[in-house]
Amino acid sequence: MDPVIIAGAGPVGLALALALARHTVPTVVLDEGPGKDEQRLARTTVLREDTAAFVERLVGQSFGDVESGARWASWRSLRRKQVMRELAFDDEVPSPLHVPQHVLTGALREAIAGERLVEIATESKLDSLEQDASGVTAHSRGPKDTWWRGSYLVGCDGSRSTVRKLLDVRFPGRTAVERHAVAALRTELPWPGEALLHRMPPWRGGGAEVTGRPLAGGVWRLDWLLPPRGELVTPDALVLRIRETLAGWCGGSTPPYELLDTGVHPAHHRLARRWRVGRAFLAGDAAHLLGALGTQGLDEGLRDAENLAWKLALAWHHGPHDPLLDSYQAERRAGVAARLRAADQSLPVLRGGGGLRSYVPGAARGHDVLLTDGHVGRGPLGAPSSYADSPLAPVPSESQVAVGTESGAPVADVRVTAPDGSFVQLRERLGLGHLLVVLVAPGTVVWERRHWVTAGIMPRLAAAVTALPHPAELLVAESYPGAAAHSVLLVRPDGYLVTALSGVRPAELYAAAEAAVGGARPAARERGKQAGGGGEDGDGEGKGGVNFRKEAREQPERPGPPGPAGRGGGDRGAPRARPRHCHRAASPTLPEARNSRRRSRRTRARTP
Repeated sequence: MDPVIIAGAGPVGLALALALARHTVPTVVLDEGPGKDEQRLARTTVLREDTAAFVERLVGQSFGDVESGARWASWRSLRRKQVMRELAFDDEVPSPLHVPQHVLTGALREAIAGERLVEIATESKLDSLEQDASGVTAHSRGPKDTWWRGSYLVGCDGSRSTVRKLLDVRFPGRTAVERHAVAALRTELPWPGEALLHRMPPWRGGGAEVTGRPLAGGVWRLDWLLPPRGELVTPDALVLRIRETLAGWCGGSTPPYELLDTGVHPAHHRLARRWRVGRAFLAGDAAHLLGALGTQGLDEGLRDAENLAWKLALAWHHGPHDPLLDSYQAERRAGVAARLRAADQSLPVLRGGGGLRSYVPGAARGHDVLLTDGHVGRGPLGAPSSYADSPLAPVPSESQVAVGTESGAPVADVRVTAPDGSFVQLRERLGLGHLLVVLVAPGTVVWERRHWVTAGIMPRLAAAVTALPHPAELLVAESYPGAAAHSVLLVRPDGYLVTALSGVRPAELYAAAEAAVGGARPAARERGKQAGGGGEDGDGEGKGGVNFRKEAREQPERPGPPGPAGRGGGDRGAPRARPRHCHRAASPTLPEARNSRRRSRRTRARTP
């Protein structure tokens, strides 16, 4: 089958290529540039716990910890000279990851260099695409104009996306809802390793708001909120801001500093009308733009990549399944739209004052809560989206139980026992193409796996997992937040909880797994009917616990058992199956048919 074409070699496009490679799907990445990224320390990204773990799984390395400066020790919010809020990061409240974007992209490129399923075509700019029933044909221009043939195409080519324009998808929204002057510098501040937000600083020329966020190597990124009317930021004006800010934070005297990079960062809010058009998809900045109030567009772009990768992989390996592919837009667009809506509702409160201000309790403290949520990844402005209303959500059952994670939300990263008996973190088992079934069994950590793997409910649960309509891995956890003993959690390949059941419930588990992958495919439903009821009564198994989906994929097409009146197949009136390479005989012409009937009548008349 043809590879997936990815237009754009930014962090989202490269992450999607690596994620698809983990699902054994080949990709071609069309890179407009020469294959190297400009080093800009003033262009950084803040990744929350889930997206940081996703990227580190892909590249196979850590980007650093609090000691290295890549993660923050705490968050501090000030207003004038008063400390409004302090938040210390720990295992319960993980610290965000703060890295320059070129460092992130470089790590992804290095991982791709050793990946045989990913091909990067440098200096190749997409300029046309056509779709048909079996794939996509795209053309790129560059030193060598090339036609590409792919099974699917994903546009990760940024805010001015060529793919989006070729698909004729509208991109409404607002331009420059916020503007920041940015400087990256190396210096020492009174709060080593602590990120801070200072509103209405008391020194002259401090402006309305300044943010300081540490990076690895003793580097800081400072952001000053600019007036909405487009104030021109000259080099001299920016240096003055730097000196006054450092002096204000350091007791009146400017400490030594080394200015490394500067820039002006505008934040836009836009959302594409459609994220899927046939076999073409949009992801990252091609699908959405956000960034005001501390929100991170790249954070959402990486969630797009993780969500789309396993769904495209299923379609690539087992054939298109529209309910599953459509769920990408339903889940991700709704999540980003909720984030944009929360930011748009908060902007007048935080930036404009006026009428809505009275609705925020505690005024200044309420403002700090909103801004802290946006910067550290909490609440409507920062927390990962929930897919509770996803079309892939199963129908609630009586066996469903509540745990510390709501259905449709990212699972907690607890320690689990893998099938080989090793202890790993749950997130390490994500992104490998299969569902995860987690049994909460207190006491299993005390005994070796061989002692309990064949005891209690384990054999029944293992049999139920084997019979699921999609490959799944059975894991065992000593505990899970809010879960009772013998709870069974079903987790999607991207780490979102499908459902939690009380005990071993094969029928409910099968139904939930089937819903999580978009419902039964037509081939699986037909095979279930022929096998005798698995596709009809909802228990997911036919006679002998047959995995219908796997059987339909691996077995050749054959006629069913004899039916009524000597017909082949179990359904009355169903057409008989023909071998794939047989040709249908030509039908007799109308005169020939009439002559045949006349000869038959004469023969019967002469018979004594």
